[in-house]
Amino acid sequence: MLLIFPPLAKACEPPAGIARLAASLTSHGIPCRQLDANLEGQLWLLERPLTATDTWSRRALKGRSANLAALREPASYRNRDRYARVISDLGRALALAAAGNGVTLGLADYQHDTLSPVRSADLLTAARHPELNPFFPYFSQRLPPLLEEYTTVGFSLNYLSQALCTFAMIGFVRANSPSSRIILGGGLVTSWMSRPDWCSPFGALVDELIAGAGEAPLLSLLGGTSAAASYVSPVYSALPLADYFSPGPILPYSAAQGCYWNHCSFCPEPAEGNAYHPLPVSRVIADVQQLGGQTGASLLHLLDNAVSPALLRALIQEPPGIPWYGFARIDEQLADADFCHALKRSGCVMLKLGLESGDQQVLDSMNKGITVGMASQVLINLAAAGIGVYCYLLFGTPGEDSGAAVRTRDFVVRHAETITCLNLALFNMPLFGTEAVNYGKELFYDGDLSLYTRFQHPLGWNRAQVRTFIERDFKRHPAIAAIIRNDPPQFGSNHAPLMGMPLPLR
Repeated sequence: MLLIFPPLAKACEPPAGIARLAASLTSHGIPCRQLDANLEGQLWLLERPLTATDTWSRRALKGRSANLAALREPASYRNRDRYARVISDLGRALALAAAGNGVTLGLADYQHDTLSPVRSADLLTAARHPELNPFFPYFSQRLPPLLEEYTTVGFSLNYLSQALCTFAMIGFVRANSPSSRIILGGGLVTSWMSRPDWCSPFGALVDELIAGAGEAPLLSLLGGTSAAASYVSPVYSALPLADYFSPGPILPYSAAQGCYWNHCSFCPEPAEGNAYHPLPVSRVIADVQQLGGQTGASLLHLLDNAVSPALLRALIQEPPGIPWYGFARIDEQLADADFCHALKRSGCVMLKLGLESGDQQVLDSMNKGITVGMASQVLINLAAAGIGVYCYLLFGTPGEDSGAAVRTRDFVVRHAETITCLNLALFNMPLFGTEAVNYGKELFYDGDLSLYTRFQHPLGWNRAQVRTFIERDFKRHPAIAAIIRNDPPQFGSNHAPLMGMPLPLR
């Protein structure tokens, strides 16, 4: 089987999903190959011979090789101005390589002028005309010899930014290898299939769609020995670990499916019915220690929606041996200063925290299960321990009004010295969440694959007002503006742990 991770996503670490699937298949005697077409495709575009007339474009094209090398050097992450210029120039070069295709392409996103990733008709159009995709010159050369060797092709579609490219590649496979069996899975596909009104519009193009973890379904489809696949450690050795946009290999690792808390209102996890399935912590610790050595990893990225309290304790008891970061819930453990210092000693360099709001009533309305006082103590403790905080805020929820938004601003200002980076988002209501019916329905995006709904805010705090507050009030406070400037352009939380930190890279 050929397992493909398609463009476009941030190419700073190997794709964890196909690494786990490959391990499961090979452990059952099924030959497979991993293809990170996202990384390869971006590198292919960046190597194309191009010319330009304006100064910025000429500089960006001339410096492509040097800038790629800079992204793989630790020193670049300790000089924010140099880092920003490298990212800007590489993004410009990538955009120039895709010019003329109706596509706006960057290091972290893919936008088409007329085709939408939430309209199935547009995805089918992309499949009928793969030659119009900017990555076509790459995959039209790369795929044919692989299709001669592998009769089953699996695509891992996780992000909207991958959807149009995924279907362009699927269309190419279907046209050039009609007998190939095409299987489509991944996070975005799982979300589509969780809709209660789901009826696949891709039946003539895709042979099988898989929701959730793919190991057992793939084994069943491919004639493996067991439809109930046991866990096998992911295999990264077949991927080009030295080529990613990072200063040393980053090891992505998922210790659980779903979220152990799973009570937050308006969250896609409960809306999609995703259950929590953790691996035994002993297995996780053994895995990350072994994989860290095998891959020569410089940083461990825990992919869980929230690293469980039990795993945090286990990491303290048996450190992975390399620096690590991931999402964590604000809780009583992190409110213990000694616990945070122990996390730092275990190698923790940053935690991503979904605070969402600095107003208690808003937190209660979201069933976050935390208090503003606890959040304050956690931020203070992590800063004292030397652990960075990538803080997520969500504006415009049904429980928020302008006063609550101001209280969130004031909370952030009071804790500005403890927050490394901020992620600011406007609330989108899951289309089929239990709360949606209470607030009125209208598709947020114009497309039959939309996952969110417009809603009538019960307090009149509409999106236009929220945007105005964020741009003209929140972001303009000097203390907050300084935090926002810390966020790595394009790569955000994926590169934030690397910025200015004396990690033992390479």
